[in-house]
Amino acid sequence: MQHYGVPTRLLDWSESPLISMYFAVADWADRPSTDAALWCLWPTALNKHANIVDKVEGQYIPSFEDEELQAYSTDSLRQNTRIELFPVATIATRNNARIQAQMGTFTIHHNKKVPIETIGDGTHVAKYTIPFLARERLARELKLLGMTRFSLFPELASVGAILKEMMQ
Repeated sequence: MQHYGVPTRLLDWSESPLISMYFAVADWADRPSTDAALWCLWPTALNKHANIVDKVEGQYIPSFEDEELQAYSTDSLRQNTRIELFPVATIATRNNARIQAQMGTFTIHHNKKVPIETIGDGTHVAKYTIPFLARERLARELKLLGMTRFSLFPELASVGAILKEMMQ
């Protein structure tokens, strides 16, 4: 929803490092002298801080509908404004083409406004800096690998943007 200007407690992630890299370097021309970053998240390690651990499955990551996320629902947040929980990693229902194409997952943030990298000892997340001088080249190489606007935003607006770019 952030893409449409709506505030949200969700932060987008992708299960694909190539897709994540695409988003990290895609705006290289708009911000040519700015380094980018690629963040990697170990979702089960993050979720341990929110006491979401499945002793049977071990690598369990809840979906939006799972009981473990009830405290993160909008209704629960409105009723319990003094409760502050850590962010959790979740798997979204892949019911739209964009989420499917981007292999989308999310972290859901609660009332506790804390950067994910400052939770616990921080070993659940890693940041890789991409020097600004490498961004354009990486964007070109990702395009060769099929990481394009249309492959990640499979909708008519992408076709229009690609055609507009080709005409310039």
